[in-house]
Amino acid sequence: MSARSKARKRALDVLYGADVRGTSINDALAEAAARALTEPERSESWNYAREIVNGVVEHGDEIDELIETYAQGWTLARMPVVDRAIIRIGIWELLFNDEIPAGVAISEAVGQAREFSTEDSGKFVNGLLARISTPTTAV
Repeated sequence: MSARSKARKRALDVLYGADVRGTSINDALAEAAARALTEPERSESWNYAREIVNGVVEHGDEIDELIETYAQGWTLARMPVVDRAIIRIGIWELLFNDEIPAGVAISEAVGQAREFSTEDSGKFVNGLLARISTPTTAV
């Protein structure tokens, strides 16, 4: 697994954990940072994980608005918690990280959804991120 894939998993852990426990993302991030300091094997992926989480927080309102707009019949509250976190990471990579090609961001998110969520989540995440990455314009 690449360092960036590990970082995405670590970012997912932070976002998911904060949501499930009802704690602030900043508290969850501080806890993960402390753990990263004591586990040298985490250091390579930690910087990008922190960048992802900070980016999702910084652009959270815009990201959530995009989810609500493009999720076709799904509200944020109705989505599984893990799907919400995966989609937020995917949107941040698509729109706010120029270093990650759209195909990679979508593929990584779909892979996480297949691994950590429901049987149908991969298709849902793929469709949602694809619509966001190539929105149609009205004529």
